[in-house]
Amino acid sequence: MKSGDFLVDESAVDNHTKLVALLKQRSLKLGSFTLSSGRRSSYYIDARRTTMSAPGLRLVGLLGLGAIRRAGWQAQAIGGLTLGADPVSYAVALASMTDPPELDAFTVRKEPKDHGTGRLIEGCFVTGSRVVVAEDVITTGGSALRAIDAIVEAGGEVAGLLAVVDREEGGRAAVEAAGYPVETLLTLVDLGLATPHQGT
Repeated sequence: MKSGDFLVDESAVDNHTKLVALLKQRSLKLGSFTLSSGRRSSYYIDARRTTMSAPGLRLVGLLGLGAIRRAGWQAQAIGGLTLGADPVSYAVALASMTDPPELDAFTVRKEPKDHGTGRLIEGCFVTGSRVVVAEDVITTGGSALRAIDAIVEAGGEVAGLLAVVDREEGGRAAVEAAGYPVETLLTLVDLGLATPHQGT
């Protein structure tokens, strides 16, 4: 990161405000975009430019772990569908080192690898364990539900979904309708893309 890229005064704001500022600076783009769902949007949130940055990893780890603790989710690991979920999972796992109990991380492949063990889930996933599913941006909920299906099929129990940003386009409702609680760190209101009484 070049000097001056991130100008928020560390002593003046809380971690939530820092994450909002970082996402606005690094990840939020305005214009005309086609989302993975095929829908058009006037903005795009490239969350990986935040979640893969050094300050972003720290903030997502601290805030994500805090959300998991407040939700009361007792879990042994955190992971989701690669690639967006990966830095979120790693950040929370690292943060848990200083706030036990620790959570290990894992990743869900989009396709099983065609060599070695041929596993769909890599890393610290153990059959029978209770886990949190991670996501960077939840839109329709498709990626999260795909990860959940893989985890359940592999014998895991899903405590809930943790997402960094909720685009408020039905994803939360879809995951909750499938029976899983959802916690998100930021919404469109936080990013200035909606008012508290406005839909998307």
